[in-house]
Amino acid sequence: MKQPASTGGSGLKDLRNKVLFTFFILGVYRIGVHVPLPGIDGQALSEFFAGAEHTLFGLFDMFAGGGLKNFSIFALGIMPYISASIIMQLLTVVSPTLSRWKKDEGEAGRKKITQWTRYGTVMITLVQGMGISVGLEQMTSPDGASVVIEGGWAFRLTTVFTLTAGTIFIMWLGERITARGLGNGISLIIFAGIVAGFPGALANVYQLFTAGELTLFMGIFVLAIVVGVLLFIVFVERGQRRLPIHYAKRMMGRKMYGGQTSHLPLKLNTSGVIPAIFASSILMFPATIASFSQAGFLEAVANHLQPESLVYNLIFVALIIFFCFFYTAIIFDPKDIAENLKKQGGFIPGIRPGLRTKEYIDAVLSRLTFSGSIYLSLVCVLPVFMIREFNVPFYYGGTALLIVVVVAMDTMSQFQSHLISRHYEGLMTKTRIKGRR
Repeated sequence: MKQPASTGGSGLKDLRNKVLFTFFILGVYRIGVHVPLPGIDGQALSEFFAGAEHTLFGLFDMFAGGGLKNFSIFALGIMPYISASIIMQLLTVVSPTLSRWKKDEGEAGRKKITQWTRYGTVMITLVQGMGISVGLEQMTSPDGASVVIEGGWAFRLTTVFTLTAGTIFIMWLGERITARGLGNGISLIIFAGIVAGFPGALANVYQLFTAGELTLFMGIFVLAIVVGVLLFIVFVERGQRRLPIHYAKRMMGRKMYGGQTSHLPLKLNTSGVIPAIFASSILMFPATIASFSQAGFLEAVANHLQPESLVYNLIFVALIIFFCFFYTAIIFDPKDIAENLKKQGGFIPGIRPGLRTKEYIDAVLSRLTFSGSIYLSLVCVLPVFMIREFNVPFYYGGTALLIVVVVAMDTMSQFQSHLISRHYEGLMTKTRIKGRR
């Protein structure tokens, strides 16, 4: 009699399909980045953005995957969706209705929150699209050529609706990756946009070498800094504080259960790369609108919110620290952990179960979160130092490098989890087959 086949082959096939689907979606996204908006003079636009890598436009263009420099249909990227997500998470804390949706209604409540996040994305995109369309009409190249071929309300409405449709489509692509691909669709889209800029950054380095602005010794020194930061990010992201957990012995019938020792892992950077993305998104929204305006007050705001300015970096660090604590409080609740440990007969040595355990976990988590926020702040402000001292491309270090490393580590972890789960499924199938025989 023919034996059933193991699930190992089907597991690898399923993983391969997920990888291929993810690459296909990312390919569609990268094609859209190069589809220009109608009514734009490409030559005048490229001249306007010449040398803008170290400005606010360069920062926004990094998150848009190059869509802003090309002023493509994906010029706004995924940042409006992230901004809407921030607003919804903040409202979840203060709104009883949203809090009930999240905690009590389970999957149905999360679907409602996701739906309202999409509505918020559309509203933010409409506002940003209108500001960009008006600003484009005022932009000129260094030789005086207008970026817009023919302005007016027809151009403005076309630009607004095109940018809105592009952002919604990117949002849908991210959700497809999360549902049918490798997961973390939004993060992978940002990751793909940043990685796509690496060849251009390397070309800039080569031009600096050929022009004599960057010596060989300085290049090696900068490379050493980048490699050191990369290793530091990997080291910290894998860092954990393990709280020992003991389980009391319990009699159930004639058998003794419990008496085991385990641990509760607390990551040094529990919030991951989310605070850096949230902080960048918050700063980009007002700065982008101000950059496209000719009003004196708004121009002053735009100048103070340039990535190399002191005001920008102080606000950036403050927002990173805030979102580190805020996002950690959302995804990790010490009260629930303490209650679950108490129900299962677990306790931390020297700490009473219940309220004392909750307070102890909260204190340890607060110290770890503060250290993690300082680490994120140092890494994210690194480009300012490197640009000012060594005149290197923005992509080397900071938020970009942090996103690339963290997303790559998360993706590899999902790879390993998928392979391990499929491996165990194959072992269980073989065990059942042998048992029947």
